[in-house]
Amino acid sequence: MDVTTASSALNRDALNRSGPDSGGPRTAVLFDLDGTLVDPAGGITGGIARALSALELPVPEPEVLQSMIGPKLADALMTILDVPADKVDEVIAVYRQWYTSEGMAMSRVYPGIPELLGQLKSDGVALAVATQKPEPLAKKLLAHHGLDGYFHIIRGSHADETLKPGHPDYRAGKAEIIAAALRDLAAESFDVSAPIMVGDRHQDVHGARSNELDCIGVAWGFAPEGELAAAGVSAVVLSTQELAIELAGTGLSLDAAASGKGAHGAL
Repeated sequence: MDVTTASSALNRDALNRSGPDSGGPRTAVLFDLDGTLVDPAGGITGGIARALSALELPVPEPEVLQSMIGPKLADALMTILDVPADKVDEVIAVYRQWYTSEGMAMSRVYPGIPELLGQLKSDGVALAVATQKPEPLAKKLLAHHGLDGYFHIIRGSHADETLKPGHPDYRAGKAEIIAAALRDLAAESFDVSAPIMVGDRHQDVHGARSNELDCIGVAWGFAPEGELAAAGVSAVVLSTQELAIELAGTGLSLDAAASGKGAHGAL
C-alpha cells in the first residue's frame, strides 16, 4: 500500500486539539519498531527460518513466521512454534548472528515515517520507541536507517534474551517496556501528561492499555484480520498521512479505516 508523507498534515496548533480519547493534547508519542517504523522485509522471518533449519527443527509456513513479528522472540518460539525450551536459547543465538550480519540490511523504513517524526519533533512532542526487540539491537537498527536522532528515548527488551522470569533485569513484555519509556521521558523532564502509543500488533494495544494509554494501530504492519479491533485499539490508520491527522486530534474513526488492508495483512 502507499504509505504517504505526513508533514503537511501536522502542526503545533493541531497537536493542541484533543483526539477522540486523549482528553487533551498529545504531549508524547511512543512508537513500536518492526511493522510500525521499519518493514523487516524478510529479515526477521528469513532469519528465524534459517535458525530453525540449522538446528534441524521444523520450519513453518510463511504466514506462521509472520506472526512471530511483534511478540517477544523467546515466548513466540515456544508458544507459536513449539520449540523445546532447551533449544530456545540456541535458536535465538543462531538467528541473532544472521540478523545482525545480513537480516538488518534487508529492512526498510516505511515511506513518510522520517517526515512525520521530523515534524513531531520540531513541534516539541516527546518521542520514544518501545519495542520488544533487544534494546541494543533496536538502537543499532534505528541508527542504520538514520532514525535514532528523532527519538529522545529508545527502550527495548534486555540485551540478554536468555534471562528468565525472576531475574531483576527481566522485562516480561510490552507493558513493562512502555512503562520504562514513560519513566525515562519523565526523568528527562519531558511532558508525559498526555502520551499515546502507535503500533501494529495486539501487544502494543494491550501494553498501552496497561499503562492507561490509548493506542493507534497502523494497517501496514503484521496484525492478522481483526486483531487490532479485538484488542481495543482506539483508531486504525492506513497511511502516515492519516496517522498525522489522528495525532493532530481530528479523530479518524476505527470504522472509517476498518475496511482497508495493510501492506502485510488486514486490520
